[in-house]
Amino acid sequence: MDNRRGCGRGLKMVARVRTVAFQGIEALPVDVQVMVGPGKVGMQIVGLPDKAVAESRERVQAALHASGLSMPSKKVTVNLAPADLPKEGSHYDLPIALGLMAALGAIPGDMLTGYVVLGELSLDGTIAGVAGALPAAIGANAEGKGLICPFACGPEAAWAGKDFDILAPRSLIAVANHFRGTQVLSRPEAGIQLAARDLPDLADIKGQESAKRAVEVAAAGGHNLLMVGPPGSGKSMLAQRLPSILPPLAPKELLEVSMIASVAGELGEGKLTDRRPFRAPHHSASMAAMVGGGLRARPGEVSLAHHGVLFLDELPEFTPQTLDALRQPLETGDCMIARANHRVTYPARIQLVAAMNPCRCGMSGEPGYRCLRGDRCRTEYQARISGPLLDRIDLRIEVPAVSASDLIRPDKAETSAAVAQRVARARAMQRERLERLGAGATTNAHCPPSIIEEIAKPDPTGLTLLKDASEKLGFSARAYHRVLKVARTLADLDASETVGRIHLAEAISYRMSAERMAQAA
Repeated sequence: MDNRRGCGRGLKMVARVRTVAFQGIEALPVDVQVMVGPGKVGMQIVGLPDKAVAESRERVQAALHASGLSMPSKKVTVNLAPADLPKEGSHYDLPIALGLMAALGAIPGDMLTGYVVLGELSLDGTIAGVAGALPAAIGANAEGKGLICPFACGPEAAWAGKDFDILAPRSLIAVANHFRGTQVLSRPEAGIQLAARDLPDLADIKGQESAKRAVEVAAAGGHNLLMVGPPGSGKSMLAQRLPSILPPLAPKELLEVSMIASVAGELGEGKLTDRRPFRAPHHSASMAAMVGGGLRARPGEVSLAHHGVLFLDELPEFTPQTLDALRQPLETGDCMIARANHRVTYPARIQLVAAMNPCRCGMSGEPGYRCLRGDRCRTEYQARISGPLLDRIDLRIEVPAVSASDLIRPDKAETSAAVAQRVARARAMQRERLERLGAGATTNAHCPPSIIEEIAKPDPTGLTLLKDASEKLGFSARAYHRVLKVARTLADLDASETVGRIHLAEAISYRMSAERMAQAA
């Protein structure tokens, strides 16, 4: 690809290449304008570039030299338009290099007009993978353009459409040869990650039948769940087995989850999976790590768990500010990050599952154990969780220590596959019902209050029970509707169209402990 001869003749004054800037999971169009003209020899990049974009000057020059193309002895100006939009990331390397190659006449510039380009350059001219290929591909397809992306990102970008034009070269030379007609780049195949078959199974848990029932109810309706119990009672084991009974992602959900993972750079080998996310951050996680933020307003754990599970072990050990930051995403299903130079909204429709000890020493309420600090130990520890956050948790259960008789019992517990079938049937009923009513939700947990009052209307005896419980326990309006949602899920598990007294009684029992804990907070 030697173009050293006559690189000063026949130069195009301005070459244009389309790329994107990411704002949340949205890909905004950016016009890369490259001009070669008289002036001081060198390359200048303008248009609010960050440090990574500014450093692309050195990567582009080295990659061009390694590909056999010398820089012109002229001034090269690169403008990233619109000029008032901040440009971040290393994916601007490839569009800048292709724009410069078009300006030098190394490739036909008119062939680039039908493509959106992104990719990071290595010094030897190879193209490295970047984050955000899937949102960029979807945006390009919506504009009727093709996509040029790194080879590593090809399987991810191919999900944007079957007839979508994608070039996934390994190097700059491969791009030039393709446009010259000396080499044809084949379209990449959409990559899919095989479903994991080694998920932890509920059959591994001995005893804890009531806790496993609560986990099944939480999975069936997408409800938030809090488990309280002494160390070693199996709280973490129960949470880790929740993914094994959850249904796979629907096609629309799969696309949303994958776009967030793509922007965060967490799509392994560009392959998508229909397995629901399961995120379990350590309790030392900062607020920015949990809800998103940082220099580039990246998605946090709550968004990476979109349409999946966010598991918070040792719940009171998280800082109160971090926990309270979850209140808005739990209510709205979105996480808005507002900074001085960023205002980004990421989807965050999650199922919160948390586990905690009853007190600092962990053994409060256990038979034969007496805490030296008395009830004060339990009250102070549980008060680290605010009442408004507890109000958003539908199910709160006690997980007692497992007895020796449970551990040595020879019979096998029910498997995750059997429970998953019941969960799938209940979710199918919910999806069909809510789609028919235009609720804009797929699970009872996220059903609007006006609709849940209609579809979970109790029978007369159940209505009396709900009224008495609301008055005695002091339910808030949110708590009242969440009891109805859980009762509706329990009825769905029983394949019952009517919410009866038995369903409401069980739903209220899951709420009673939460109300006592809220009073302590």
